[in-house]
Amino acid sequence: MLLLSPTRLEAPFLKGRAFSFHGRAGLRGEGWVWLECGIGKANTAATLAAFTQRRRFERVLLFGIAGAYPEAGLALGECALAEREIQADLGLKDGGMKGMGFPTLVVGGQPYHNRFPLDKAFTAELKQQLGLPAKQFLTRDLVSENPSEARQLARKWEAELENMEGAAFAQTCLWLGLAGAELRAVSNVAGVRDKSQWRLRQAVEALERQVLRIIGS
Repeated sequence: MLLLSPTRLEAPFLKGRAFSFHGRAGLRGEGWVWLECGIGKANTAATLAAFTQRRRFERVLLFGIAGAYPEAGLALGECALAEREIQADLGLKDGGMKGMGFPTLVVGGQPYHNRFPLDKAFTAELKQQLGLPAKQFLTRDLVSENPSEARQLARKWEAELENMEGAAFAQTCLWLGLAGAELRAVSNVAGVRDKSQWRLRQAVEALERQVLRIIGS
């Protein structure tokens, strides 16, 4: 299994043999490989595509912290799996890529515009194993800067968690035929930029519990 997280700060609990891939930190463990994919969509897509070009993995898991929209029903420190990822800043402001008349990706004759599903079987297995809910995740390069903006995005896209990498991960997995799943722990309320109200340590501890269960450590 390939494990990805945007930063090393989200995976301090993983122990293994260190390596580097084009400047990205990596670890090799028993039955898994972890790689820092970088923050943002471009970093994530490029790192995943480059690393899997000559290496085959049965499954790929992206994990990290996220901001939860107020009506998501998730408290700080709680985890959720992505059922679907939404690419919210591509295409027309009100119509996305469908409004432009172009798909973002076509796989097996199926067009995808701004919404990308994660692997159903892998996600369902993790949902049962971990007892976690599956939610609609939203990805933007620019995070919500205030509660009003966060509420508008949540309503417009019917989303529940906000992050900066997931849609690129889901799209790349679809394109390359990788079974991908995504796990996020809530570190803050989306739109709240006062980091004194964030719970980073609590979120990373939640990631630790769930990721170690997944890899059997």
